[in-house]
Amino acid sequence: MVNKESEIARCVRQAMAEYFKDLDGEQPRAIYEMVIGCVDKPLIEFVLEYAQGNQAKAAGILGVSRNTLRKKMLQYGIK
Repeated sequence: MVNKESEIARCVRQAMAEYFKDLDGEQPRAIYEMVIGCVDKPLIEFVLEYAQGNQAKAAGILGVSRNTLRKKMLQYGIK
């Protein structure tokens, strides 16, 4: 498990380094929201697929309530 977390962290660091490099002097804004938005949807989609569409199971795996999961699914247009 630790290796997977380290790999995810490495990917985030690499992506952020590229993002800041590509800013080319522009001021960064709302980075936290941007990163969470980029990660949240595919994470939820993957876990829902892993849970074979079972929202209660997916919510448990994600560590959120089923209502929170449904809200996020609606927000991201996930069926």
